Amino acid sequence: MAASIELSLNNLPSDPLLLILSFLDFRDLISSSFVSRRLNELSSHNPLWKGLCLKHWLLTESDKMQRVRTWKELFKEFYADLGRYIDHYGTLKRAWDDLKRYLEQRCPRMIASLKEGAKEEELDGIEAQIGCKLPNDYRCSYRIHNGQKLVVPGLMGSMALSNHYRSEDLLDIETAAGGFQQRKGMRQCLPLTFCFHTGLSQYMALEGTEGRSRCEIFYHCPDQMAQDPSAIDMFITGSSFTEWFTSYVHNVVTGEYPIIRDQIFRYIHDKQCVATTGDITVSVSTSFLPELSSVHPPHFFFTYRIRIEMAKNALPENACQLDSRYWKITNANGNVEEVRGPGVVGEFPVMTPGKVHEYASCTTFSTTSEYMEGQYTFHRLKNKEEIFDVCIPRFHMVCPPFRESMVRSQELI
Repeated sequence: MAASIELSLNNLPSDPLLLILSFLDFRDLISSSFVSRRLNELSSHNPLWKGLCLKHWLLTESDKMQRVRTWKELFKEFYADLGRYIDHYGTLKRAWDDLKRYLEQRCPRMIASLKEGAKEEELDGIEAQIGCKLPNDYRCSYRIHNGQKLVVPGLMGSMALSNHYRSEDLLDIETAAGGFQQRKGMRQCLPLTFCFHTGLSQYMALEGTEGRSRCEIFYHCPDQMAQDPSAIDMFITGSSFTEWFTSYVHNVVTGEYPIIRDQIFRYIHDKQCVATTGDITVSVSTSFLPELSSVHPPHFFFTYRIRIEMAKNALPENACQLDSRYWKITNANGNVEEVRGPGVVGEFPVMTPGKVHEYASCTTFSTTSEYMEGQYTFHRLKNKEEIFDVCIPRFHMVCPPFRESMVRSQELI
């Protein structure tokens, strides 16, 4: 009878053990190093820690070469500094890197406005100053970049319409702390953004008070119909800092928010909002303006941007000029309004092969949503008697989620 072989870790080959260890996170990998001398040796294997450095700290070979460390030493170095943020750092650092890479060629002055990351003790000092804990993901992002210098245009997007202009800066932590709110209706709210032109800010709730959820991000909106000035409604823009910031970055780097004149414009384009009639294509994007809107009374302000383009391969004799517009506007109650008028915002654009004409206009409504559709009427330049209509695709405008003030609720009881 053949002698039985006693199985032990020391008898097993290294490769399958290393494969098993590669599925462990850093905490389990460290724990396994205390099991036996063999696992202690294997758990220090450089490729294991290389994967963890990439996953949690986004570190590359060039980072390793600059610091002259093993991958395990590099992981420990970053963990000693940023360990409390390990659940957030990879997501937020990637978002910042993607944003900077995208803007580097398109909006270089925005990149130049970014501030170096705040130190841990600076964030601790701010918490002591305002008497509130900052969310860990917010702290993590500010360790990467401490907001931006107060400049125009702002990193968090712009909007322009006629004589109205808004551009939001991402506030550094010191400036944000100076605007920390303790007044009734806005207690424990920290500003994240600020616009020089309108005074508009987006706030983050540091505590779940006055009907808000902790970490919720919103535009405040005074209730114009309430007797109490502390009645503040809110248009909600995010449920946490990570969700708010990464969704914004996604919209920027995917081109959802267009770059116009070296700044980010927060128009949303629904890919369904495109219609082609013959040689002419019309597409629409929209944007909600909280600073011109209110919940009480219900008054929701939208701007829309229309792009009219004639195909490059259109025949020259198809050149034409826009004469008039027709709109059919339907609100959430099903009420319909029809509007006809000459030109578009006082212009009568001529369309030739490859020509693009863009313009912005606005609308307000008293229900939480509405949609618009319609047509432009053109005539051919070669023959003014030849008149034809071009379809404007249906586009929807939906008010963002909002929450009414608790003060108003109490007034109604």
